Amino acid sequence: MRLIILGAPGAGKGTQAEYLSSRFGIPHISTGDILRENVKNQTELGKKAKEYMDKGLLVPDEIVIEIVKNRLMQDDCKNGFLLDGFPRTIAQAEALEKVLADLGQKIDKVLNIEVPDEKILERMSGRRICKSCGASFHVIYRPPKKEGICDICGGQLYQREDDKEETVKKRLEVYHAQTQPLIEYYKNKGLLVTAVGQEEIADTTKEVLKALGVE
Repeated sequence: MRLIILGAPGAGKGTQAEYLSSRFGIPHISTGDILRENVKNQTELGKKAKEYMDKGLLVPDEIVIEIVKNRLMQDDCKNGFLLDGFPRTIAQAEALEKVLADLGQKIDKVLNIEVPDEKILERMSGRRICKSCGASFHVIYRPPKKEGICDICGGQLYQREDDKEETVKKRLEVYHAQTQPLIEYYKNKGLLVTAVGQEEIADTTKEVLKALGVE
């Protein structure tokens, strides 16, 4: 199975991607991970990407596409793959189609995990992390016994910058602006399937499998 997974930050996309990867025995390819890997291994493409990343700029499409292409040509992708974080734009989607056509492949389905913005805002802005041991709590769903104190090690809990309400709102705005055209693009191609994210991870997984037609 060759899949693309879409979902806003905090929609639980990563968790479902890991599950599908092990269920179908296909690699979960996160563009962020393979970019960092190329930079770390100082590949030619990694060096080029690093120049942009060091300046806080987005890595240009042609570099990202080349890195993704190299990854898709590896042996473990022969029976399929799951792409996470790519494509982000229609231009990238068209380039991916061309890459796959050259490899004699095509995308089977594009899974969109849908969670209302207010739910994501509640999930992410309520998250608290322990400064000492890194344990994760939530002010509503998993509150610590004592406010601001970690149950596990007694460390101080804090809210990460990217979990702050304003930051989450901005990330959601960017996501919708970027991804809405992509959702329409794949819908028009008849590839889009949608799963509505639930409170419980297992319930979301059921929705995902139903959407993919593999209950």
